[in-house]
This record gives sequence, structure tokens and C-alpha cells, in this order.
Amino acid sequence: MLLTDTHTHLYYETDDAKRVELVQRCKDNEITRLFLPNVDAASVPMVFSLKASFPDICFPMLGLHPCSVKDDWEEELNLIQQAIHQHKIYAIGEIGIDLYWDKTTLSQQIQAFKKQIAWAKSLKLPINIHCRSAFDEVYEVLLQEKDDDLRGIFHCFGGTLEQANKLINLGFYLGIGGVVTYKNAGLDKVVAQTSLNHIVLETDSPYLTPVPYRGKPNESSYLVYIAQKIAELHQTDLETVAAITTENSKKIFGI
Repeated sequence: MLLTDTHTHLYYETDDAKRVELVQRCKDNEITRLFLPNVDAASVPMVFSLKASFPDICFPMLGLHPCSVKDDWEEELNLIQQAIHQHKIYAIGEIGIDLYWDKTTLSQQIQAFKKQIAWAKSLKLPINIHCRSAFDEVYEVLLQEKDDDLRGIFHCFGGTLEQANKLINLGFYLGIGGVVTYKNAGLDKVVAQTSLNHIVLETDSPYLTPVPYRGKPNESSYLVYIAQKIAELHQTDLETVAAITTENSKKIFGI
């Protein structure tokens, strides 16, 4: 069995011994593909430090998180673009729009989002989308940018079945994480009606910890609980969910 965490900030753990333990618990649960999104220029070296320590299982992504779009966003983008030219990466992300914390930067967030989509297209890479309280705004950008080179993952999907189908029709995969295990979130009903062929797994660790560890820091080894919940919803086994979602991740990332 091979499980893939398509979105984890495992690099936030900077204690070497604890990082070794985190990675070992992943391996113990057959989670041996970890895709790492940065959030800003300062987090770029953190991503590549983890990659250097565990080169066989860590796969970097680079982008500017919408919550990191501040007054200096263009300078941040320039620094991240320089890093992209210096390193092997597998996606542009995480990028997108977040209106939960700050609506005043919407214009800048859209500009940054579109600029990074252009990077992805020019590099023939997928994008990893962050969207919070901004589905309509993100979807409008995707419609504007749609072409044969636009593809990727809608990270931390938590929307309706209608929204899921809109994204699937654009060729995107849905990143499903710990929220699917939450009793009253409603995501379980959407996932049950969505083909596994359109789903990838993620933890977004250290955030959005799945049941039974909800309320504690998340980690990539907990991906197994997300996979088990999806298997239950689709009335299949863990191995089937692992096989299909990992194959989906290979199609997206090319590895």
C-alpha cells in the first residue's frame, strides 16, 4: 500500500529528532509521498531543509499563500520566483484567495493568484489552490484562466456537491483532509457522492487534525484516518482508496 499526503507543512517542526519521529510514523503507516507547500519567501528554506533531510519522500511546491499577500507582495513573489529557478519543484502552491481574515487585499490577492497561475502554465506545473470564504472569486479566476495548461488541486475542499462538480469539470482534483471526519461538517456527504477518481488525500498538518486526534496538532501520519473515512464512505477498503488517490497524485505531479 502507498499513501500520498498532497499537502503538509511538516517543515514547521524544526526539531531534528521530532522530525525524524514524524517521518518514521509516516513510514509506519505507508505514507511515503509528502508534498510540501511553502507560504512565503521566509518558509522556502524550511521546505528545502526538510527535502534535504528526507529526499526520497519529500516533494516541494512553491508559491505565495494569499494570507501572505501584504504591501510587499510583489517583492515576495520575486524572491519566490528566484527560488523556483534554483530548485526542482512539483507545483506552484499554495496560492489562491482568502477572504476569511482580510477582504481589503482582494485586488492584490487576485493579481498574485493570476501571476502565479501564469508561472505554473509556463513551467507546465499544476497549481495547489488555497480558498477560504472565497469560492466564487477563485472560481471566476479559474474560468478566466482556463486552458489546456490549467490543472491542479483545490486544497482543503469543503464546499457543496455543486461546487465540487464545477471544479471537477474544470479538470481539478479535490484535496480531502481531516474535515471529512468531522461529524457536522457535511463534507462526508459530498465525498460519498464524488468518484475517487477526482480525489486526492491531504492533511494540511499541523492544521485540521482528523478524528480521533481532533484538537491536537495534526501530522502526516494521521492521513490514514482520512483514507479510512473515505473508504467507509465509498464502501470499499483502505488499499483501494490508497491506490486510486496515489495514482491521481501521480497524474497531477508527474511523479
